[in-house]
Formats: sequence, structure tokens, C-alpha cells
Amino acid sequence: RDNRLRVRPYALTGGRVRSSTELALETIVRVTTRGEEAAGGLPTERREILGLCASPTSIAEVSAHLSLPLGVARVLVGDMVTDGFLETNANPVPDEAGSRPDLRLLERVLDGLQAL
Repeated sequence: RDNRLRVRPYALTGGRVRSSTELALETIVRVTTRGEEAAGGLPTERREILGLCASPTSIAEVSAHLSLPLGVARVLVGDMVTDGFLETNANPVPDEAGSRPDLRLLERVLDGLQAL
């Protein structure tokens, strides 16, 4: 990964900061059969995401393992869900203004990130 040309994060997402599928950072994703079949024809970052998601992986983990900004990972993963290459545990981002995530959930996410 270090030997290849580094692409600016905004170029990976086409300058977008949101995907058509909004996902929380703790959303677990895994590769689908369609994703396995399409892997060879996808750009490098998307192939790497599919490789990571061969086993269930959170978006936060994808971001950390690939050294991508969290926002970029969310857009790429969201696009791949929309395209049918990944499936989720259906954990959407809360859309109510002022909604707060469960404290236990945040503690589990923090514990998981610290374990990396």
C-alpha cells in the first residue's frame, strides 16, 4: 500500500461527503456474493474494503485498517452497500436532531477501537 500513488481522500469519493446510504460508524458490514464476484474489477480501495469485510467488520475498523478518514470510509462503504457489494446489520444513523447514542454502545465502540 505504501508503494502506490496516494490519492487524496476527496478524489476517492468524487468530492462527496455523504453516500446515498447513511451508516453509523459502528455499523457492521460484510461482503456479499456479488461483492466477491466483482472484486477483481473494482478500484484498489474498494477491493481492500471487500477483503477486510470477508468477516463482519465495522466501518470504524475499515477506516482504521485502511488509514482512511472516517468520512471517506463511510461514503465508500455506503456506496458499496448501495451497489450490493456489502450488506449491513441495518443499523442506520439516527436522524433526529439532538439524538444521542446509547452510552453502553459508545463504550463498546471505544473498547473495540482501543483493542486495535
